[in-house]
Amino acid sequence: MIDPMDLSTTLGRLHLKNPIMVASGTFGYAREMEGIVDVPRLGAVLPKTITAEPRIGNAPWRTVETTAGLLNAIGLDNDGVDTFLEHHLPYLRGLGTSVIVSVAGRTEDDFVQLAARVGSQAGVSAIELNLSCPNVSGGIDFGTNAESCRSVVAATRAATEVPILAKLTPNVTRIADIAKAAADGGADAVCLINTVLGIAVDWRKRKPMLGNGMGGLSGPAIKPIALRCVHQVASAVDIPIIGIGGIATVDDVMQFLVTGASAVQIGTANYYDPTVSTRLIDELPAALQEIGASSIADCVGTLAR
Repeated sequence: MIDPMDLSTTLGRLHLKNPIMVASGTFGYAREMEGIVDVPRLGAVLPKTITAEPRIGNAPWRTVETTAGLLNAIGLDNDGVDTFLEHHLPYLRGLGTSVIVSVAGRTEDDFVQLAARVGSQAGVSAIELNLSCPNVSGGIDFGTNAESCRSVVAATRAATEVPILAKLTPNVTRIADIAKAAADGGADAVCLINTVLGIAVDWRKRKPMLGNGMGGLSGPAIKPIALRCVHQVASAVDIPIIGIGGIATVDDVMQFLVTGASAVQIGTANYYDPTVSTRLIDELPAALQEIGASSIADCVGTLAR
């Protein structure tokens, strides 16, 4: 019999009962998973990214399956902040787990206004700044320039009292520099990584398959890239890291934890195995015991360097 394990984890001022979260954009507004997933067991839920105004997203095709991954160009299709606060948040706050709201804007002021409105609402545990969506005009700029990243994080940090998480793109030369800028701006944690920019081609039509041309690659194909980014950033900043990218098994989770992540987000795997997150929670104690750990904190950042 496995002794009780401490699965809780701390991300700056954000405390979670376990490190398993579901990534924004892959879990809808959580209603879609009702009756399939035991949501209260999750460490946190991240509903799809919201913007100031409703967005219809990009033209189809919006997704293309690739070798060991999924290429998407959804374009931040969402109901807008007003509908989110009036219709979705009341449901989300009753789920029995932490709710982290992902927001995106075209300007720094957009982020500030969204953070101020969302952060003032009961039931919001933290705000994730989507600084790195590759499918929206202007949506990636803040994640590719260190000073822009620091500025928008600092401005949102001043606009709300809830914890701020900065989700960063791997589509840069030195992600550690961007992460350090986010930390300097006051981020409680950084989320690594968003999707890797890619393209799918129909050679017969001689056209890109996605309506947007390029899109973001997710799934198992990007896990080595995500682990590399976590490894590099763990050596550069003192704030916690949330690992994202191709996580589908408990081995994947443990690889991110020992590399330096204090929590993880499950994304693409939700599409083909909706109950994967709760299964990972069940499997974590045995994995921790295997390496002689009694808590999540015992194994975070223990990779030999």
